[in-house]
Amino acid sequence: MTITCEKSKLLEGINIVLKAVPNKSTMEILNCVVIEAKNNTIKFIANDLEIGIETIIEGNIAKEGLVAVSAKLFSEIIRKLPSGDVRIKENDNYSLSISCGKAKFNIPAKPAEEFPFLPQISKEKKVVISQFTLKEIIRQTVFSISDNENTKVMTGELLEIHGSELKIVSLDGHRISIRKIMLKNSYEDVSVIIPGKTLNEIVKILTGGRDDEVNVFFTDKHVLFEFGNTIVLSRLIEGEYYKIDRMLSSDYETKVTVNKREMLDCIDRTTLLIKESEKKPVIIDVKDDSIGFAINSSIGSMDEEIDAVKEGKDILIGFNPRFLIDALRVIDEEEITMYMINPKAPCFIRDKDEMYIYLILPVNFNI
Repeated sequence: MTITCEKSKLLEGINIVLKAVPNKSTMEILNCVVIEAKNNTIKFIANDLEIGIETIIEGNIAKEGLVAVSAKLFSEIIRKLPSGDVRIKENDNYSLSISCGKAKFNIPAKPAEEFPFLPQISKEKKVVISQFTLKEIIRQTVFSISDNENTKVMTGELLEIHGSELKIVSLDGHRISIRKIMLKNSYEDVSVIIPGKTLNEIVKILTGGRDDEVNVFFTDKHVLFEFGNTIVLSRLIEGEYYKIDRMLSSDYETKVTVNKREMLDCIDRTTLLIKESEKKPVIIDVKDDSIGFAINSSIGSMDEEIDAVKEGKDILIGFNPRFLIDALRVIDEEEITMYMINPKAPCFIRDKDEMYIYLILPVNFNI
């Protein structure tokens, strides 16, 4: 294999597939990226057996070939080369020569036959969504995925499609995030659990706007995202997701509407007084025309009030401030509405049409 490619293009390609290279693996070949020069295209491939990524970049192919090379070493070399065209040549002794300007490297390579290439999957069950929309709905829910591997289904997000409605759900035992959107077309029903890691990496790769589309294909065991010159293939999480409908309630004793930015800034200020080792709640005091926020920790105390519109009863309730901040940061509206029943029941933040719902469990506190 002999190819020539602009450094910036190489860096763009390797940065995309690096997201499917494991930090550590007992299978040394998984720490590699495969470079495939074939049919006038240069392709990078990485696969950690849970998520696999392929991307195509532009370049000149003098000789076709296929080779595996340490992803970390290759990416660092490319990153630190001078600007300009990079020449990459596979040698007979399983090594790779890399040169740019006066800089020359020679590094070990491996036969690509050892590499677990991405499986070919059926592309029958297809959904089309804009890159911007997909990125947004993941961003607005992925923060409440659990990192506890003992509850595997909670480390992923439930994605459901019914007709033209797409719904994404995540939960971690303390909160639930739900986001709904309407698609341009109707599709057959889909219900899958996609790993949180996959969704986090998808968000980092997507760069397109509302008019740039992603083709999403579903099988019994995989989901495939196809956009631009890149494909991301991921295993699905097996199992049955929690029946969240029974956790959602439209009942409330207190309804309060408040400026989102003012509330977010206020809660953010309370976190200045929380040590990482402490789990201090922010205490929310809802009255007729205001909502108060207070915290009392070993560092100090703070209280602040902002204007609000209340319906129903006064309430004094405590929350983990980080959970409130996570939800408020991803809501785009200027005003948010909170629904509460009592200090021990879940609080709901939702819009009128329930296109987003954030359920947050309260915590006990001492005044």
